[in-house]
Amino acid sequence: MSFAVLFPGQGSQFVGMGADLFERKPDLLGDRSNEILGWSLQRMCLDGPAEELTRTEHAQPALFAVGYALWETLAEGLTREPSGAAGHSLGEYTALAAAGALDYDNALRVVAARGRAMGIAADLERSGMAALIGVDEELAASIAAERRAAGGRLEVANINAPGQIVVAGAEADLEWLEAEGGDKGVRRVIPLNVAGAFHSSFMEPASAEVVEALDRIEVSESRFPVWSNTTGRPHSREETAALLARQVVSTVRFKESLEDMSQAGIGVFVHVGPGDVTAGMARRTVPEAEVLVVSEIDDIENAMRTLGTMS
Repeated sequence: MSFAVLFPGQGSQFVGMGADLFERKPDLLGDRSNEILGWSLQRMCLDGPAEELTRTEHAQPALFAVGYALWETLAEGLTREPSGAAGHSLGEYTALAAAGALDYDNALRVVAARGRAMGIAADLERSGMAALIGVDEELAASIAAERRAAGGRLEVANINAPGQIVVAGAEADLEWLEAEGGDKGVRRVIPLNVAGAFHSSFMEPASAEVVEALDRIEVSESRFPVWSNTTGRPHSREETAALLARQVVSTVRFKESLEDMSQAGIGVFVHVGPGDVTAGMARRTVPEAEVLVVSEIDDIENAMRTLGTMS
């Protein structure tokens, strides 16, 4: 049975993440990364404080670096490549680096630029995101369209899994949604603790810097397919930079990616990185699949037992 690796995005960070990796992977997580970032990756991950690690310009490169280092540690024991990979938002960069489409240093540079640009865009106006519980894609899109028709800026930002849809908008849009959502068929509106309205038109000011950063690097042919957040389908080398640029302002179609991967014959999904958020999305979207979690080095042995017995 084929397996794929999944990488988490912003929101999975926590102080102490990667504690077992900094000694194991100093070539990736030491001076090399610090020089690119201009700050100490180890100190940020292990000491925080949480408010600093959570800042977009720190969380994104930190999650990328730790996720990639954990992937490289896992890959050392694999006897064959995955049949595919995907990442949630920022995690798409980790997936592309794991597949060899982006080299680590260049990917870290782009992710650092992306984090800075998205942080600046988020500071331009008060905005945020909210999870809608008990709605499907059609209803979420209809509610967002109704609000925009009335002059608001509510947009569908993430389609993560069945029943897990996230919208983005201005502060006033989210207040409207909390007040009116129940009457429109939303079982519950959960405001998210994020810095701004990511994956929406609010991030347009960040697009130019992301494009500029991507223009400075080379994209190679992937060793295995990587599914795009923007299309829900595998990247081609020629379109990767354009898809990553669009991803900043486009809906994350992670549910579609998981469904397409399943249809391609992938029956085992391995979350690689802090937390386990993509594992939860995979379980909800492809309930018949086997889902494994590798969030630290100690998880690798258990994962290898399953992966090693797959025919």
